[in-house]
Amino acid sequence: MELISGRFARSEPRRRVGTYLRGLLAGLERKNGWTVAEHAGAVSPDGMQRLLRTADWDVEGVRDDLRGYVLEQLGDAATGVFIVDETGFIKKGVRSAGVQRQYTGTTGKIDNCQLGVFLAYASSRGRALIDRELYLPSSWTEDPHRCAAAGIPDGTGFATKPQQGVAMLARAHSAGILSGWVTADEAYGQNPTFRAWLADHGVPFVLATRNDDVLTSPDGHRRQAKVLATIAGRDGGWERRSIGPGAHGERVYDWIAVTLDPAGLPAGWGHWLLVRRQSEPAPGKTNKELAFYRCAGPARTPLRELIRVAGARWAIEECFQTAKNEAGLDQYQVRSWRAWHAHITLAMLATAYLAATRATEIDRQAEKGDLEPAVTG
Repeated sequence: MELISGRFARSEPRRRVGTYLRGLLAGLERKNGWTVAEHAGAVSPDGMQRLLRTADWDVEGVRDDLRGYVLEQLGDAATGVFIVDETGFIKKGVRSAGVQRQYTGTTGKIDNCQLGVFLAYASSRGRALIDRELYLPSSWTEDPHRCAAAGIPDGTGFATKPQQGVAMLARAHSAGILSGWVTADEAYGQNPTFRAWLADHGVPFVLATRNDDVLTSPDGHRRQAKVLATIAGRDGGWERRSIGPGAHGERVYDWIAVTLDPAGLPAGWGHWLLVRRQSEPAPGKTNKELAFYRCAGPARTPLRELIRVAGARWAIEECFQTAKNEAGLDQYQVRSWRAWHAHITLAMLATAYLAATRATEIDRQAEKGDLEPAVTG
């Protein structure tokens, strides 16, 4: 609360935000307006709803404070990675800002939901969400009356998820904290504008791509990623490495990097296709499944560094899980644009506090000699 106190013009919403954050951190089964209000001793959720919808405080300023807090508490120049991804919020009805039937990885199918695009930061010290954008389908941006009813600011146009990812990265860059690698899944890796923004701003990246992505070799030949992988793998050269523990033990794969044409990248940079191969075929399968990443960064970047960054992408899934399970990220009961951003920002702040507290405790125990400092992907 000391961190964000300057974002409030009046003491009443400042106090209520403190109550809201304590409710998000409490051991409540559900964390919505009613349950957080009851935890605070209120007889109705009206005050909490007003805090999110209309109270006078700087939601975007709190987001900026949150981002700085995470980098201060968890920042590590050697291991820090920025990650872009989206998650779904299942909803009923048609009035919540941005809601419609659309695919979400949250359920693995088309559902009536909102989608949020997020930026996370992960390092050896921990991981946390640091920025967010509510995705508005064109069915919303083409209907100004519907947007007005949901409190969406006038002039808000359609933006793709990669464009929203760039907007968040641009804010981090303007704040002077975008130092380190960026990784994302193939929805972003396949987007030329997303890759070009990173290259233009000198930000190295490891971005997933499809097996049929057509890439240019240094000799000018253009081939699909799967063809390049087949050619490269004929003479061996695969390197077996773990990218850290997963739900079923260590995630061990075979890896190989194929050099690509560096045209359009900063001077002194290399361009590679990174290929990940299962160390053993999946049960019932005869072939080892492949995954592909388009990578760019300093020319002397070793293979192990590309592998490390590729493995870090899963940290944002852990961020989503922690924020939803521990801080009610997806348990809100609000419909408007402002209220969504207010709740999501406070839930992210509560989760960041948990991550920072954990990092501090690990440091304390390491100083006492109780354990070794944790190293994560």
